[in-house]
Parts: sequence; structure tokens; C-alpha cells
Amino acid sequence: MITRMKTLPLQIALAPDLVVPRVLTGLWQVADLERTGQTIDPAHGAAWMLPYVEAGFTAFDMADHYGSAEVIAGRFRTTHADKPIRCFTKWVPKPGPIDLKMTRNAVEFALSRLGGSAIDLMQFHTWNYADPGWLDALFALQELKREGLIRHLGVTNFDTAHLRIAVASGIEIATNQISFSLIDQRAAGRMAEYCLAHGVKILAYGTLGGGWLSDRWLGSPEPDWNTLETWSQMKYGRFIRVAGGWEAFQRVLRTLSEVAKRRSVSIANVATRFMLDHPAVGAVIIGARLGKSDHIAETLKLFEFSLTAQDRDEIAAALASLPAIPGDCGDEYRRPPWLTASGDLSHHVSNFPKPYAAQTDETGRSRVFSGTPWEPMAGYARAVRSGNRISVSGTTASHGSRLIGGTDAAAQAHFVIDKLEAAIVSLGGTLDDVVRTRVFVRRMEDWEAVARAHGERFGTIRPANTLVIAGLIGEEYLVEMEAEAEVGNQQDC
Repeated sequence: MITRMKTLPLQIALAPDLVVPRVLTGLWQVADLERTGQTIDPAHGAAWMLPYVEAGFTAFDMADHYGSAEVIAGRFRTTHADKPIRCFTKWVPKPGPIDLKMTRNAVEFALSRLGGSAIDLMQFHTWNYADPGWLDALFALQELKREGLIRHLGVTNFDTAHLRIAVASGIEIATNQISFSLIDQRAAGRMAEYCLAHGVKILAYGTLGGGWLSDRWLGSPEPDWNTLETWSQMKYGRFIRVAGGWEAFQRVLRTLSEVAKRRSVSIANVATRFMLDHPAVGAVIIGARLGKSDHIAETLKLFEFSLTAQDRDEIAAALASLPAIPGDCGDEYRRPPWLTASGDLSHHVSNFPKPYAAQTDETGRSRVFSGTPWEPMAGYARAVRSGNRISVSGTTASHGSRLIGGTDAAAQAHFVIDKLEAAIVSLGGTLDDVVRTRVFVRRMEDWEAVARAHGERFGTIRPANTLVIAGLIGEEYLVEMEAEAEVGNQQDC
């Protein structure tokens, strides 16, 4: 369902009962404005939101860690009850175990700040897929959705494999909020294909690259990367450097400038409109520096022009010369290069607990257990480390009493690899230490999907591998894997 205004839809249905503007107003810069310790007065913040709402930008994106953004939005709802808004927020828990009580506390805290009876869209971020706590969190959020505390559930910074695991496991995911811009085209491949096939809308952030994709920087000398003004500039400055550097970026700006002149708009308009035109994108998120600048009139121009085939071809040709940002969506928060404001995770998390607790016996061997009922019944460990060798038992897509991945063999395979990684990490290794895998597939028709999943996760590691068709115990299990890893000579459990 799309309501049309001029040449571009102003609103889109992210779900049947969730109709929003195609431009969401992002409040992440509230945290930036408050980083000196001074908190924005909620009354002032609410007043600064009003022009956006009156212009038709009635949906706001925030998070539990965006300073007082949720409080400001809640104050707006209280003082402007006649002007309804949609509030999208996020839950970004620290790494470690998650249960329903913890999840309920987080949702109820967000509601206490936002007001209202339910959160319009709760978006979940996880730091570590090897720790199955991320699935516990999503199942708990799904339960709270059934209870009515959450209207819709989304994720943020998920890669394709783990979005697939969640959807195939029955989690009702409406959106995935990810970095997607002219300088970060990671989402244009597998992610877009999967979202289009499964009805998940992409909420694209970073579309202006922290302000770099604008007329201000056209023809400018390369900045001093160590003296930038905002966290957004710091973060997306790293993207620019990875994507070919300043001169390559200037070539893109020159192309955008030529297109912008033909359309009588700005470089920022062209960069944003290009992303809005992507069929997998539901909405883009443009940040607001409340009380500092709003760019509302500029944003409204997005709905007054369209890009021609020639425009798009010229932009695509300019982008083709840029080195691709490595990895899949969200990898900037999970592996090098750390494309964050600080260049690492120091301002996000302090440590990563091991997924499983290791137990060491009198011989010096260490073992971990994943909690499956089969381990004590059949008398085996999930993995054993002896010296520098880690052996991981045959592993299926089970998590407690749940089957993960449903009937999607590739989703099951990805979760199995997560479990292999969890066991190896808990015994002091990494997935890069794997030297052999064995893969057992129930159905002949699934072998390629499983092999491709293995290739996605082990493509740069290249262990020895065997894949066979086999009769697996448990009709619901479509794939089983085991692994062997070699790490340093000293145990580090």
C-alpha cells in the first residue's frame, strides 16, 4: 500500500497497520549533542520536533542509547497529543545471556520514556551471533509482541545469514535497519534479494554519509580526520577511506553534482533519492540536530523530482569505481575494519562473555556443553580441547527445546556454524582456527544451499571439508556438522 504525492510516495506501509513517511527523522545525534554531559531540556526538544511533524515527517527513529531521545519524544506525545507520531526505538543489550524478564524490563523502560501503550517498532541489535542469547532475545520480544507491548518487531545491523535464521525460525521481522548509501552498497546484494523475497523492508541509515554526501564537501581538500566535529563525520569518514579514499569520493561527488544541476536540487537530494528508488528500501533515515539545524525544506524537495535512467546510469558508473565496503551488513560492529566513530567497539561494549562455560578435568582436557538434553543422555560434550586441538561434536540446529531455522536448510546450516563457533570460542579458539569440517545433509535437494552457507562462513578460512547425504536422527534436522580446530600451544579458556 503506497500513498502517492507528486512523483514519489510520501508514505509507505512497512506493515499493514504501520504507515509512515518514506523519510524517517533520526534522533541519534541527540547523543552527540549531549556527549559533553549536558542534557537537552525535554520541553525544548519537543518544541524542536514540531516543525518536522507539521511538515509531514511524523515518524522518529531513536534508541535506548541515543541520550534522552526517547524522553524528548515522550514529552512531545504529552504536549502535542493532537499530533500523533510514530516512535521507532531500539534495544541494544550488552553481550551475555538474555531472558524474558530482562527483555520485559527493557521494553517497559522504553515505554515509560516514550509513553503510549505499545512501542510502534522495537528494533533489536546484537553484538555476537556466536552467543545464542540473541535468539533468546528475539523469542522474548516476539512474546511481548503477542502480549501487545510491541506492535511491530524489527532488527538493526543484521547480516543476511542471521536475518534468514530469525525469519525462518518464525520471528515476525518487519524491518532491518542497516547502513545503505552510495558509499556503502553492501545491502544491494544478498540482503536486498532476501528482503524482497520475504517481505522485510530495509530502513536505510547513513544515506547522507554523516553529511559528507553534500555540496559542502564538493571540491574541498581532504579534511583532517583527527579533528572532525561529529560522531557521524568520524564514522562515515572511515567508510570513505575504506571505499577508495578522498579523491575517489570526490569523483562520486562530481557525478552527483552534475545530476543535481540537471534536476535543480542538491547533491544530498540526489544521494537520498537514489536510495529511495531501491525496491528493497522502505524508508531512509535522515538525522536531525535538534535545535541546531533541520533541513526540512531541503528534505521536502525529495518528493518533487525523479531520477532518469541516464542519471542512474551515471551514478552507477561512478560507484563502480569504488572498492566495496567489506563483508555483509552490520559487520562494521562485529569484525575489522571497525567502521565506527572511534574505530573500535570501546564506546559500545567492554567485554564479550564466553557463550559456554569451560570445564577442565585432571588430565588438562577442557570441555563445553551447549545444554542440549542429548549431551548427558548419550554421554558426550559439545566440544573438547586437548592441547591445541579442539574437536566439536556433530551439531544440529537445536537451541534448548527449539528448532532453529525451520524448514530452511541454509538457515539451519548458518545456526549450526554459530554453535560450532560458540564452542570453539569458549575453548579459546576462533572460527579462523578450523582446519576440518564434516557436513551431513538429510535431503539431496538441500546440498547446494547448505554448501553455499558453508562457503559464506568459511570462504576465507578454507578448511578441509566433506559433505555427504546421510540419515539424521530427528526428522526436523536437515543438516548436521562437526569441526576440528587447531589453536596455539597454550590453552586460553
